Amino acid sequence: MDWKVIKTEKDYQKALSRLEVIFDAKKKSKLGDELDLLSLLIDNYEKDKFPIDLPDPIEAIKFRMEQLGYKQKDLAEVMGLKSRVSEILNRKRKLTLEMIRKLNEVLGIPTEILVKDY
Repeated sequence: MDWKVIKTEKDYQKALSRLEVIFDAKKKSKLGDELDLLSLLIDNYEKDKFPIDLPDPIEAIKFRMEQLGYKQKDLAEVMGLKSRVSEILNRKRKLTLEMIRKLNEVLGIPTEILVKDY
């Protein structure tokens, strides 16, 4: 089948249906190549039609803290005083560049999320 850039919902649904059929195709085969191409076309369409915004920096910090089982006192070791952590989590104080670097290093939160305005 000759595939082209997906521009309509109908084309998108058609591509998804075909993807389901050839999902287990072997790599480096004709169907495997079609699977790779369809995956790229579908991904491109979804990024354009269903963009996902980066999360809010504070919500990202809270989420990561929850994942790691961190409390505010644990974060105080990274950012300074416990009261400073409280001010940041309550949006009363902005993150500094040094805090962003430490949060990226310790919590693994991407800097592009942490530098986002909130």
